[in-house]
Amino acid sequence: MSQYDDPADQRVSVAQLNLELRHAQLELLSAHCAIHQLRLHYSTDDLARFGQRDVLRKSADAANALSKFYASIEERCPQPTPRPPESFPKATNEQVAQAVEWLSSYLRAQCQHYQPSSRPLDPQPKSIMAPYFPAALLDRIRIVELEGARVAIPDFFAQVRVQGFNNLPDIPHMESLTFLDVVAFNEKLSERALFHALVHAVQIEVLGLERYAELWVRGFLKTHAHFTVPLEVHAFSMASRFLRPTLEKFSVEDEVLRWAADRRY
Repeated sequence: MSQYDDPADQRVSVAQLNLELRHAQLELLSAHCAIHQLRLHYSTDDLARFGQRDVLRKSADAANALSKFYASIEERCPQPTPRPPESFPKATNEQVAQAVEWLSSYLRAQCQHYQPSSRPLDPQPKSIMAPYFPAALLDRIRIVELEGARVAIPDFFAQVRVQGFNNLPDIPHMESLTFLDVVAFNEKLSERALFHALVHAVQIEVLGLERYAELWVRGFLKTHAHFTVPLEVHAFSMASRFLRPTLEKFSVEDEVLRWAADRRY
């Protein structure tokens, strides 16, 4: 009898499988973000010429193994109905301004929506985050754990898609979303998701909401995917640093200020 023969066991096993699958996806997104930064700053010739041979070889071996693993899974999956290739039109200045207004208004509205049911950070996660974030921010931040309920897809997404812009963030399946100083978790709070969300809270505080929204929109229009928006890349990369088994501590605020000064956003 397999572990999936009993219906109750199947529910538990499948839920755990998909939880671990989502965690693996986040690790891959972090790696994708790091590689995207390499591609932006260095040519393949430079990497091949100057990169450490053992690091390049191990990285290539890992990428090839992952590709084969996921390809073998994909071969066993039911084939979806083919979709026409997605186009990504060039946005007008008016469309950019409208998108910035939609996004900033949405973040404000969601903050107000979740504020009444939110609570302060518990002492344990607060102490874990303390070496990385300003104390005033950690005192101010509030959280909501939806535990299976989902943050709704923004109403303006429909209007954005009508304009021809697709590949929008999958809001209901994101681990956490930062609405100014309120963080909503689609599931339960995890250290990785909390750290990522708090990076966005610092970015909003340093840049200001309107500038943050503008940089997010322009980054999305340039890269065509939410996880390659520089604001997201920075959050993913710092969350990965936070999770590494090392004693290294760093100031997220200093990192955000540095990226802002260097115009890397």
